[in-house]
Amino acid sequence: MREDDPYDLDSGPDPAAFAAAAPEPSIDGIDGSGEDAEGSAVADAPVYAVGIGPGNPEYLTPRGRRAIREADVVVGFETVVDFVADETDADLLTCGYADEAEALSEFGRRVAAGERGTAVLMGDPNHSGYQFLGKVQRAVERPVRVIPGISSLQIAASRARTPMEDTRFVTLHKSGSLDADFDRLAEAVGERHLLVLPRPFDWMPGDIAEFLVDSGADESLDALVLERLTHDDERITRTTLGDLRESAGGSGPDSTPYSDLSVLAVRAPVDATD
Repeated sequence: MREDDPYDLDSGPDPAAFAAAAPEPSIDGIDGSGEDAEGSAVADAPVYAVGIGPGNPEYLTPRGRRAIREADVVVGFETVVDFVADETDADLLTCGYADEAEALSEFGRRVAAGERGTAVLMGDPNHSGYQFLGKVQRAVERPVRVIPGISSLQIAASRARTPMEDTRFVTLHKSGSLDADFDRLAEAVGERHLLVLPRPFDWMPGDIAEFLVDSGADESLDALVLERLTHDDERITRTTLGDLRESAGGSGPDSTPYSDLSVLAVRAPVDATD
């Protein structure tokens, strides 16, 4: 982990593990909107964790849009909340890494006072969002219900034609040790397609390519860097693993040619003959 990363997950349990510790609880007597059959608010109505998709509003699901629209207070990272700000009249609690704990604490107080709360996460909370999901879950005393979204990962799989059942997915977009994640990539490269969510800006596509080649991967493997998927400025760079490694190095936005909203696909060889 970089020295300037404000999180030290070695000092306590990973919030992702907290979020995944048990199945989602049943919420009896609630139609999914936080109201009972008569339309009255339920005191222990769930907090919703909504995947907003890749940021294009056309990819926000109707159920997710409803949870955002009906909330009294919405919390999330500023770049994520900005994508849905026009969908709701709720109070918006935005944060970055430095003030995340403060925003979630305020969110928890508002929910405890009876307000309807919704947390928003980029893509699908099940793809790389479990750390924030765990922090939301710790901040509130109500059940948290996930409303999955369409992830940029799913869009990338479509663009790169990498069927999910033949693909190894790894997210590096998290705090803490990445050793186990890199072991999984090194084990699968060349045998299965890879879909990787880079971590801005210390593990960008070039850095991942360099690691894979140094781990023995074939430099000629097809690699695609898929940026800002579904947006008007979507860009897809088609290259090889060996050429991609030339952009390795650095730790800031000026040290890479690729966006922080990127997915890396590394295709395994496919025999399309009968």
